[in-house]
Amino acid sequence: MPPGRQQTVLAALLVDANRVVSLDQLIEAIWYDDPPATARTQVQICVSRLRRALAAAVGPDTLVTRGPGYELQVADGQLDARTFTGLVSGAADLTRTGALEDASRMLGAALALWRGPALSGTGSRLLEAKASHLEEQRLNAVEAHFDLGLRLGRQHQLIGELASQVAANPLRERLRGQLMLALFRSGRQAEALETYRAGRELLVEQLGLEPGDELRRLEAAILADDAGLRRSPAPEAPAALAHPPVVPFQLPADIADFTARDALIEHTERLLLGHPGRRATPVVVLAGKPGVGKTVLAVHVAHRIAEDHCPDGQLYCDLGGTRAHPADPLDVLGRFLRALGVPGPAVPGSVDERAEMYRHRLAGKRMLVVLDDAHSERQVRDLLPGSSSCVVVVTSRVRLTGLAGAGVLDVDVLDPEQATGMLATMIGTERVAAEPAAVDALVRLVGGLPLALRIVAARLAARPSWSLAWMLERLSDERRRLDELAHGELMVRASLALTYDGLAGDARRLLRLLSCLDRLSFPVWVAAALLEADPLRAADLLERLVDAQMLEISAIERDGSPRYRFHDLIRLFAREQLDEHEQASGRRAALARVSSGWLGLASEAHHRIYGGDFTVLHGSAPRLRPPADAVDRILADPLLWFEDEQDNLCSIVALAAEAGLDECAWDLAVTMVALFENRCYFDAWERTHRQALEAVRAVANRRGEAALLCSLGSLQLSRSRPDAAAEPLAAALATFEDLGDAHGTAMAHRNLALLDEARGADPQARFERALVEFRVAGDPVGEAYVLGRLAQTELDAGDEERAGAYLAEALRICDRTGTPRVEVQLRYRLSGLLMRQGRHSEAADLLTGLLTRARTARDVAGEARILHRLGLAHAHLGRRETAERLLVEALELQSRITGGAPDDRVRADLAALQALPG
Repeated sequence: MPPGRQQTVLAALLVDANRVVSLDQLIEAIWYDDPPATARTQVQICVSRLRRALAAAVGPDTLVTRGPGYELQVADGQLDARTFTGLVSGAADLTRTGALEDASRMLGAALALWRGPALSGTGSRLLEAKASHLEEQRLNAVEAHFDLGLRLGRQHQLIGELASQVAANPLRERLRGQLMLALFRSGRQAEALETYRAGRELLVEQLGLEPGDELRRLEAAILADDAGLRRSPAPEAPAALAHPPVVPFQLPADIADFTARDALIEHTERLLLGHPGRRATPVVVLAGKPGVGKTVLAVHVAHRIAEDHCPDGQLYCDLGGTRAHPADPLDVLGRFLRALGVPGPAVPGSVDERAEMYRHRLAGKRMLVVLDDAHSERQVRDLLPGSSSCVVVVTSRVRLTGLAGAGVLDVDVLDPEQATGMLATMIGTERVAAEPAAVDALVRLVGGLPLALRIVAARLAARPSWSLAWMLERLSDERRRLDELAHGELMVRASLALTYDGLAGDARRLLRLLSCLDRLSFPVWVAAALLEADPLRAADLLERLVDAQMLEISAIERDGSPRYRFHDLIRLFAREQLDEHEQASGRRAALARVSSGWLGLASEAHHRIYGGDFTVLHGSAPRLRPPADAVDRILADPLLWFEDEQDNLCSIVALAAEAGLDECAWDLAVTMVALFENRCYFDAWERTHRQALEAVRAVANRRGEAALLCSLGSLQLSRSRPDAAAEPLAAALATFEDLGDAHGTAMAHRNLALLDEARGADPQARFERALVEFRVAGDPVGEAYVLGRLAQTELDAGDEERAGAYLAEALRICDRTGTPRVEVQLRYRLSGLLMRQGRHSEAADLLTGLLTRARTARDVAGEARILHRLGLAHAHLGRRETAERLLVEALELQSRITGGAPDDRVRADLAALQALPG
């Protein structure tokens, strides 16, 4: 009986975890081709012992019997091999996006999971192959990790580890090449060549082979002292302080069944790429009637050229030229600048300043910009880069001939051959070839319009039993609609009506109600709220609408569920049907249900961020919440959810305000401040509040007005505009006091205290009053925040004992409520107290942890403050080089935030440090 058979059985089950391993496989793993007669019984005894041990260590039902063997059930994170594979895959994704520091850290974490050879100690011949596969994966990850280190300029640190790996794996040419490159870049050319010669001798002696082409080319380049092998690495920063390059990838997905348009595609690419020596930015405008396929063509061309010609990324925006209110260039530039890595506070306020910064950011970059559905030349001009290295594709219903130097291409309907090819792609060449006369008639009937053809083909594809002649007869019965189909936008309306009429009644109603949401993309729960239906029923109806080409799947949610959106023209058609078939009261009620759903989720997200309904005012609007398990999935990261849903939430505020749902509008607007403040989204903060303010004032909703004014005052303080904050804050306080609203009064007094502080006045009296009112209102987080401000006031006055008492009390509240954002602010103030007391080492440790938390939360303003103080702490500890690096980084980050005007205190501290004698 071989030793370690129980270990072998466990290993065999683990390498096939969550899959059934047959009894025969386990016998073969232990005895290979010479099992004893009692083999089955011995394996069953091993499994029984393992089941008891696993039940005690992991939990019941970990090892279960499933014919014809056993299954070891392993959850995510319980098996190092799977965690390793996931980390390696994630690192590969990060590498592709240019996030090399993060990728290197992730690979390091993956390799740290290894604690010796794979499956060691089993002695099983059957498991040797699987162990070899795992070992190959490890070595590939090791090599990828070395590649990243070389790309990050860390050749000096890598040489020793590379030499060890080459010694352990002398025949792996990739490792040997990496060692040669590291030696060469470290100025050790002779050793690099000796490493090659030793490897060559080994290959010739053991295998009779010369080194591969790649290794020979590397040797030749080293002999020639090729400058291309050298690089000037950026100064290395600790991993926790590195910022990955920003490479936006905003293009929508290409469509799999794109067909025809070959000549137009070639013409477009020639205009964009065919004149490399010119100085002007290449711009192509694709113009044509609605439904002709301008957007699909633009995205298809963009995907064709993006990878090879635009490695620095792609920017995309739907300008909404066919909407009643097209996108404002100010907002579009703000979005683009954020995508290019500009922090919120650094985004300028005017269109001209944003356009200048945008052109500066794109200067010299090879980037693609797609501007979809433009309304006019004026809307587009400020969105054009100034660099000839970029390329721009614009789509529009009008020929934008006023764009100087732009190539304008007309996108027309498909010719008969192209249209026939499109039908064949979608429904199959056999059906098209079987009825050529019906195909020709169908193409003529819809005028070669791609959208109409796609709808007709979708119906045929969904009904394989239908002949094309029968489809033709159905269209012919709609003679009035077909007449409309031949004239402008009526063409699309008639085609859409054919599909709409084929839907079941509840699907048609859902389509109509969805159109009241303007341009939102939406998850399944939105449809359920509109219909007051079960989510699974709503999901089925949404999929029917997708099958009928009336909706599109725009994305996959983080929980794996689909997300939907309208094509603009279909939304307009659905809106017409809404006006015809739904009463105004029914439309308003449907919008109220959806708004209450967004409000419910937003309130819950705020609750999870702050540990309760703290530092926020809520109104009386109802809150609709999906089932608890769905909420947990949706709000797994509540601040990230706010970020992802920002456009939808802002749009709902506007829709609710327009519909007179004033309570929902103001409540949702102020709840979103959790995002606006953290990410410095000042434009969205002001826009949503102004929209809601108009709604509450229209119905004399005094509390809603006061809440919005109080929040707008806070916005002006965040923008460093204290004079603009005074009036709304005073008005808010007066209303709250008149209404007897303790919570509102507390928040107004807190903001007025901050105003006093910004103006150089003594804020203590107002802070103390706010503290009492927060306690009366039962808002411990508001209380903790004010205690922190009072601590700072005492610290500024030199009373360290009182400052420490305030901070200790505030931190106890945070421990009780679980409020990470306020806790970080308080611990930052605590670091100041430690510095004042000369406890610089403790302060440095505390600030290092806070820096990681600020970066995880993407709190750039907090990060800059922490870097400044951490630099000072290291300076006091005599770590001059580290201190100088941190202060330089703080200065650079503040310059990004403020648009070039960093804090004079940081500049002065850095200058003082550099002036010290060496």
